[in-house]
Formats: sequence, C-alpha cells, structure tokens
Amino acid sequence: MWKLAPAGTGKEMRTVFVETLQDMMKDNKKIMALEADLGSASGFNKIQKSNPDQFIQVGIAEANMVGIAAGLSMRGYIPFIHTFAPFATRRVLDQVYLEGAYAKNTINIFGSDPGVCVAANGGTHNTFEDIAVMRSIPEVMVFAPADEAQLSWTIRECAKLKGVHYIRANRKGNPTMYAPGSTFEIGKGNVIRQGEDVLLLSMGEMLSIAYQAAEELAAEGISVEVVDMFTLKPFDAELVRQEAAGKKLVVTFENHNIIGGLGSCTAEALAEAGAGVPLKRIGANDVFGQVGTYEYLCQAFGLTKEHIIETVKDALK
Repeated sequence: MWKLAPAGTGKEMRTVFVETLQDMMKDNKKIMALEADLGSASGFNKIQKSNPDQFIQVGIAEANMVGIAAGLSMRGYIPFIHTFAPFATRRVLDQVYLEGAYAKNTINIFGSDPGVCVAANGGTHNTFEDIAVMRSIPEVMVFAPADEAQLSWTIRECAKLKGVHYIRANRKGNPTMYAPGSTFEIGKGNVIRQGEDVLLLSMGEMLSIAYQAAEELAAEGISVEVVDMFTLKPFDAELVRQEAAGKKLVVTFENHNIIGGLGSCTAEALAEAGAGVPLKRIGANDVFGQVGTYEYLCQAFGLTKEHIIETVKDALK
C-alpha cells in the first residue's frame, strides 16, 4: 500500500534508477543495463564500474541498443536500456515494435527528461509525444512515476514481467509525493486528495503541481480531487468514470501533448461511458518543443499551478 509523504524533494530520479538496478543485480545476474553514450547523464556509468559484466555501452546507436536488448531477452536476460525520451521512442520505434513487442521479447526502457524536463537541450530533444507513440504499440506498458518511491517500485515490478515496458521520468529530483516503501498496482490510479467539485488527473513530475493547485483552489472554496494516473497503459478507465460521476468538471494536466496522452486516455474513458461531464485538457497543444529553462518552458506551455487554477475557474463559470 502507499501513503503520502511530507513535502520535500528526494533523490535525483536517475540516481534512484541506478541504485535500484544495482541492488537488484546483487541477487539477479540476468539483469543487464544498456546505455547509448549517455552514461554520465543517466548515471549508468556507475553500473559500468560496479557491475561491469552486466553493463553494455552501445554508443550513439539507439536502434542497435534495442536489437541487442531483444537478443539478450531471447537468451533469458532482463535488459534495462536508457536514452533520452525522444531517442527511446521516436528514433527506435520500428525496433521496439518488431524486435521488442511483436517478437514477444522483454525490454525495459527508461526514457529520461520527457517534455519540458529537457530544458536547454531544446526542441530536437523535446518529446511531447512519447506516451502517444508507446501506448499505440500492442501490449506495451507505459508508466510515468511521480517520485523516487514510485520509480523504484515500478522498476522492480517491470523486472518481474515479460514484454516491453516504457518508463518516462525526469533525470533530476522530483518533489516527494509518496513515503519510502510505498507499493502500487499496475493499471490502477491513486486518489491522493479527495474533492467534490472537480476531478484533476495528473502523473509524473506534474503531479505535485496539480496537488498544489488543488490546495489553493480549496482555499477559495472549490473542492478538487486529485488522482495520480501513473500507469498510462493499462489505463484505469474504471476509476476515472467512477470519480468523475457527480463532478462539475474533469481536468487533465500533463507534461505531454494533449493528443495521445493522459488527456486522450481520459477523453476515451469518459466518452465510452457516455459520461456527461465537461473535460479540460492542459498540456502541450499540438506544438513542437523549444529551448529554455525548465521554469520558462513550464510557463510557455501552461504547465503551472496558476494555469490550472485559471482553467478551473473559467470552466466553472
């Protein structure tokens, strides 16, 4: 079970990823880490030093990395591969589709710095479409963990499962949401704040911002329920429909294009149920990324608590 933690910022997510793999490697020599020349950025260089026999440096050859991971899977290994989110999804799509999912191989993919997290690396490295790309592939699971506790749990769970699993996460530290040792359920959302008027759905690095907005709206007399939808596929459509019942408004808030991501998942769930509740989607709106600091990009794409508050108030009018 999970429980909320006091406010704060935990370890960098890349550190959590590395330390979790290193811990699992102590007892499981089948776990392999593959890197595409970003070992310093991801921290995977630490695995190269601590577990050299369980590490492969592929270089700037992401498609080859997926192919090697597929071959390792065929030999009974459990590969975890890393590169930046656009290279882990757009650049290697055919390999993930055919050599991974279609061939029934197991590949665990860490796509780091999605969306605005890419900051000054700019539009070429930005990805607002990685969830849309990966959830369109049959049988692929897609995760957006919010903090270190949820990320560590997700990694350990993926290591137990067959198939292709995509984990998108910021490399740096995220605000703490869950207490250490919290456990979750794949395909199930978490109601982290109760509310009566508005249902606010978010995930990943945006979850803490959504929670802050809900707290400020509550101070103004607007009751907002916040749900963490950390599993984008399988998606907890049942929970969305259940919690939307009786609400005046549903809002999604994501570091992703509103096309194909959390907003689309939610729209599909509500439409299929014939739910007559208004929906507002907050995220990148069919645009490319740009260069800037994380703070600037959040402002540029409306990924702020102020924008949530404004959207909710305008919609409730």
